[in-house]
Amino acid sequence: MVKKFNIRVYGLLINEYKEVLVSDEEEKGKRFIKFPGGGLEFGEGLIDGLKREFIEECAMEIEIIRHFYTTHFFAESIFNGHQLIAVYYLVKPVGDFIVSTSTVPYNFINPVGDTKQAFRFIALKDISEDDVTFLVDKHVVKLLKALPGF
Repeated sequence: MVKKFNIRVYGLLINEYKEVLVSDEEEKGKRFIKFPGGGLEFGEGLIDGLKREFIEECAMEIEIIRHFYTTHFFAESIFNGHQLIAVYYLVKPVGDFIVSTSTVPYNFINPVGDTKQAFRFIALKDISEDDVTFLVDKHVVKLLKALPGF
């Protein structure tokens, strides 16, 4: 079996209330909570991929503030068994924040097909590793909690 890499890029959008945006999703019967973003398409750079993902998922243009973290340990994708390489950027919306959010996990409004998605903010002071599903996101939560001023 040929081993492959899965390269993913995520945006950490922190609002003026020091809350970070998370995405509650259901795909093929699996529920998970992650940061907005996803897989790169062939021929796409990290920043272009992240901007595309935010337009697709949130119907929102973003600006990249700075690189935050790149996976530095082995992680395997739960979806296809490939080695996961995940890159995270701090981002902010271009213009007003227009995404509908909820305070309840998995509050899917108008779900379409097998893929469902909803967004919500979690206060940085309250977020824990248990609030996200994937191993690398859990590590990113620890890094967010260690930021000065949060």
